[in-house]
Amino acid sequence: MENVIAGAGLDVGFTLISPSGYKLASEFRTSDGIHTVEPTEDGDYRLCFDNSFSKLSEKMVFFEVIVEGQPGDAWGDEEWADMAEPESMVEYKLEDIRETMDSVHRHLERSRQLQTMLRAFEARDRYLLEDNLWRVSFWSSMSLLVILTVAVTQVYTLRRLFDDKTVCKP
Repeated sequence: MENVIAGAGLDVGFTLISPSGYKLASEFRTSDGIHTVEPTEDGDYRLCFDNSFSKLSEKMVFFEVIVEGQPGDAWGDEEWADMAEPESMVEYKLEDIRETMDSVHRHLERSRQLQTMLRAFEARDRYLLEDNLWRVSFWSSMSLLVILTVAVTQVYTLRRLFDDKTVCKP
């Protein structure tokens, strides 16, 4: 998952390259994306973010790599084998408890991932909000300055119109 949090345009290019050099995923000028790739080979995969189309502006990018493990990775099989007791002595089967714990682990991990993604969206929105606040404040100040200048000019013009320098003698 990638998400452009800050920068002009909020877009960036993305490429995922396999260890052998093949492009597995590629996008051009997107602000966010989620890519699911099955690992087909061992080695180091490369994530490339491209901002070459906007050389003058920097970007802040949030990205997360989620590696989903094989079933049984979360809990060691050896630990479970040591705990094994005859099923007649245990009310629930050990395998049922393990399946439930694996399910809870998967759900908690998914919740953590979603919360991380929501935090990234919140950071991007906050940056946009702060940037917009600066722009609104700047242009409001400029408008106020123009209004005050026009008001002072009008008062000065009206005073000069009614300022009578000639004295009338009866």
